[in-house]
Amino acid sequence: MTSTLNIGVLAHVDAGKTSLTERLLFEAGAIHRLGSVDTGDTTTDTGSIERERGITVRSAVAGFRVGSTRVNLIDTPGHTDFVAEVERALAVLDGAVLVVSAVEGVQAHTRLLMRVLRESGVPVLVFVNKTDRSGARPERVFAEIRRRLTDRALAMDTVRDAGTPHARTEPGQWRDPAFAGRVAEALAEHDDGLLAAVVEDRPLPGPRALSAALRHQVGRGLVYPVLCGSAVTGAGVRALSRALTALLPVTTATPETCGGEEPRGTVFAIERAPSGEKTGYLRLRAGCLEPRAHVEFERADPSDEGPHGGRITGLEVVGAEDERSRILVAGEIGRIRGLPGLRVGDRMGPPTAAARFAGPALEAVVRPRDGGDATRLHAALTALADQDPLIHLRTVPEEGLSVLLYGEVQKEVIAATLAEDFGVRAVFERSRTTHTERPAGTGSAFEEVSPRRPVGTWATVGLRVDPVPEGTGVVFRREVEYGALIGAFDRAIEETVRDTLRQGLYGWPVTDCAVTLIRSGFVPPTTPADFRELTPLVLMRALDRAGTRVFEPVHGFELEVPADALGAVTARLNGLGARVRATVEAAEGWRLEGEIAARSVDAFRTELPGLSRGEGVWWTSPEGERPVTGPVPRRARTDGNPLDYDEYLVHRANAGRRG
Repeated sequence: MTSTLNIGVLAHVDAGKTSLTERLLFEAGAIHRLGSVDTGDTTTDTGSIERERGITVRSAVAGFRVGSTRVNLIDTPGHTDFVAEVERALAVLDGAVLVVSAVEGVQAHTRLLMRVLRESGVPVLVFVNKTDRSGARPERVFAEIRRRLTDRALAMDTVRDAGTPHARTEPGQWRDPAFAGRVAEALAEHDDGLLAAVVEDRPLPGPRALSAALRHQVGRGLVYPVLCGSAVTGAGVRALSRALTALLPVTTATPETCGGEEPRGTVFAIERAPSGEKTGYLRLRAGCLEPRAHVEFERADPSDEGPHGGRITGLEVVGAEDERSRILVAGEIGRIRGLPGLRVGDRMGPPTAAARFAGPALEAVVRPRDGGDATRLHAALTALADQDPLIHLRTVPEEGLSVLLYGEVQKEVIAATLAEDFGVRAVFERSRTTHTERPAGTGSAFEEVSPRRPVGTWATVGLRVDPVPEGTGVVFRREVEYGALIGAFDRAIEETVRDTLRQGLYGWPVTDCAVTLIRSGFVPPTTPADFRELTPLVLMRALDRAGTRVFEPVHGFELEVPADALGAVTARLNGLGARVRATVEAAEGWRLEGEIAARSVDAFRTELPGLSRGEGVWWTSPEGERPVTGPVPRRARTDGNPLDYDEYLVHRANAGRRG
């Protein structure tokens, strides 16, 4: 019986994440030669863009074995512009390896990753890499991990000759009283029996019992083992491989143990062949899946169209070594083909709770360099949106298509992908900050059946708009009797409500909003088109009466500056509307933490060297939203939205109807 473990390797960019992935595969015998990021021949960075730039852009899966356990290793991007890829990977992981450089230490994106790993409930092993590099100080970095990542960090080894090519790692031995005592003290906080033994100086449990207790607490996220080594020399990597299966939770299942349970799983990555055929990477959480099975998926975004499905024409189990294991069982990852509508985030069964990163904060208009490529550009961006749903295509009148972005590097990668993979050369306009709208109160409106044409309608629609808690998204409810409308009419209203709320009173997407159908009716010859035409008018009038508040994206920041630069730096942050949450005296000056509007990040980054004599260092990462103060920014409406509210008011006044 084979066990399966799905792990993610996460890190701040340049911490050595992809090199560690390569070394783990090599040590396990899954590959016969080591690739290098510098030479562009690593196993998981398969795209030409990844090879040229030396960064991971898409999550990739590679399998290897540790004893009887099949390990599926998911290499995720380290650059903050591709944080959405990391978020999708979290939904399918049994555990994670968080890589920290022994030279650079804990960086801002490392802290963001650790936070979302904790919120997701994913067990974590921390690997301090690059112990052979000049300037490596593992002990200092461990102290930094305890101070800036988690006070539950537990050192599992000792590094000798750190900072030299001869750096080596000596794993802790369970029979060593000092090591066993250190582990017991770390576990005692959540184990009353161990606490009593430590406090009363009684004999500790034996190695097997202590190891089992450690595994239990690691699986619950109560302790975080820290191992050290070098992906380049291989020091400490075998110990890390053993720790993966010894400390992280594995899944054991066979086709015989599925028990008829309905399959549940999530698509976390999409690949496209040159022919355009899609291959989806599916993590199965329950049940079994066989080739030729008929499956049905739900969209991750409820505002998208409903369920879709079809028959699987191809199924490969990642890491499978025999024909019998072509059947995908719970815990495994499979490559599935034959479903042209498949998107990243699609799921079988109910969704699983997961912590979320903040959404993209930038938007850029993109148009083809050659005007005749407009159709090809739209098709290419649609294909890319299948791989990254957060791109969110929209049409800007007289400008072109717009995409959402996390940063400028992502924009460059998309442009290169369009040129190399789709043969379309695109021009991106300057990025601008995105916003969202939320209802400020409650508002309602309705229009009743009136057969007078051309200003009349054959349908009745009444809607109420209410605010709901942050993070809820868009909710559609009914106070009318369900089934009172023909199904096609009811669907037309709900679909149009969700589509209309993609742009609110100021042109930004509306979120955290409940829309309730409070009136409905029709007389022949009503069609769904009547409801699709009327619903936006009623909804926007209700939204106007409720009012909306516009929110802007913010970044959390950490900033280190010399002592004599604190005043000037703080004054400039205040001038940009930043909020400083903490100011802590550090060894070489001051460390500040706070939040700043995304629109001000580039401005402050440009000015910081002059404010700090070139000695200031800062990191930012998306952290959420806050209400806009001052003039409210407006966004151009799309030509696909049938409503111009000012024109509607004139239309309604001329019609002379109540509502």
